[in-house]
Amino acid sequence: MDRLDNTIRPYAWGSPTAIPLLLGVEPTGEPQAEMWMGAHPGAPSRTGRGTLVEVIDADPDKELGPASAAKFGPRLPFLLKILAAGAPLSLQVHPNLEQAKEGYEDEERRGIPVAAGHRNYKDANHKPELICALTEFDGLCGFRDPLRAADLLDGLGVDSLKPYVDLLHAHPEDAALREVLTAILSADPDEMARTVAEAAAACTRLGGDYAPYADIAHHYPGDPGVIAAMLLNHVRLQPGEALFLGAGIPHAYLSGLGVEIMANSDNVLRCGLTPKHVDVPELLRIVRFEAADPGVLRPEASPDGEEVYETPIDEFRLSRYVLPEGTGAHDLTRPTPQILLCTAGSVRAGEHELTPGQSVFVPAGEKAEVSGTGTVFRATVVA
Repeated sequence: MDRLDNTIRPYAWGSPTAIPLLLGVEPTGEPQAEMWMGAHPGAPSRTGRGTLVEVIDADPDKELGPASAAKFGPRLPFLLKILAAGAPLSLQVHPNLEQAKEGYEDEERRGIPVAAGHRNYKDANHKPELICALTEFDGLCGFRDPLRAADLLDGLGVDSLKPYVDLLHAHPEDAALREVLTAILSADPDEMARTVAEAAAACTRLGGDYAPYADIAHHYPGDPGVIAAMLLNHVRLQPGEALFLGAGIPHAYLSGLGVEIMANSDNVLRCGLTPKHVDVPELLRIVRFEAADPGVLRPEASPDGEEVYETPIDEFRLSRYVLPEGTGAHDLTRPTPQILLCTAGSVRAGEHELTPGQSVFVPAGEKAEVSGTGTVFRATVVA
């Protein structure tokens, strides 16, 4: 197996302290948002044999296993991250596989450069993702019941929000949510900025359930995404709990440290809380306008100690082992590629001693035993 040397991305929303604290190093003073583990061409992990992209390209069947290579092609189909949100991320959705293929082919036909700021589809893949909390972790996930959203908006006492409150009482539910989100994102920017300022002041004054939105407005003053965020479920994960974000589900991460895994794609359509391009017509085509419980996931334990976060897709499978002191080695050998990530304690993976934030890549079929005292996450595929 190969020890991984991973890139940390310094996005503006990143926490300056959370990842350094996990790694046991001094903060640089700059935001450290994500540490990437995998073979994404934007920041592939490095090994003693070259980048993980180069390692896999040299012999896909050996590194990935014949089943994974046949099912997903000659590439690692997932990207594993440590994510540290010190400020809210953009409110966003991801397309399903068919939508991604259609969108990518359309933008290719129209000659829109992949690096263009107004391009929606960087590739032809979908981007389901899973976030597992390492600390208390706040996020937004999926639409609230429209009547609950109406009550939340109405409680602010802001006159310019009354039309949205009325729309949310309409039927059917999906049409009500669609109309309100469309109205919010299509409103006159100056008028919306005034509405957001009034709403933010009310959120600050009221506190309680309104506190998360006061903080969002502090980071994104005047952004229509502040009001759109109030249509969504607010979720607070405890360590070990997770959220699965499927296609079309609007979401945003607000604060906290977590392990994130996703299909290897960059396709994001933004709804707000960002200075970047918001393509309202395309966004409305992708969003699933249905109210639902966010569905907090807790791992399902197997007899061998593996705790699995079950999801409905095959590009990734995330699990963890919590290793108490004095336990023997666990055999993690699989016919599929794996990344093993230590997040607590000290864990031995093969010949490598791993401390928090350190990881290894295990080629398909290679002997993989872990032992020690701590927590190790295992990322692989279903093939």
